[in-house]
Amino acid sequence: MAYRAVHRYARISARKVRPLANLVRGKFADEALEMLRFQPNRGARMLEKVIKSAIGSAGDTDQNGGRSYSAEELVVVDARIDGGPIMKRFRPMSRGQAFTILKRSAHISVELKRIEEL
Repeated sequence: MAYRAVHRYARISARKVRPLANLVRGKFADEALEMLRFQPNRGARMLEKVIKSAIGSAGDTDQNGGRSYSAEELVVVDARIDGGPIMKRFRPMSRGQAFTILKRSAHISVELKRIEEL
């Protein structure tokens, strides 16, 4: 069974988080959290929270029929960063001009599976 967690409308550009997702894809969940903890990027904190949320849903005994899974038993199968909606703002410039500012967002989704299922 796959355990998923999604952070939608994250206020960061998807381009900044994708290299971090590539870093943790295919790793054990505890190893991925350890790698992200030492990354200085703000996107690493967001991805770390999503992985912790997916681990929490794997540890939920009600959902798993009385069985709880720890981070050592789970593998990051899919870490996907998709672009979200873009807020468009305008900055006034000289001579009556206006430049567009694009405030991008991202959808961060992580999927974990048990090592026995792979």
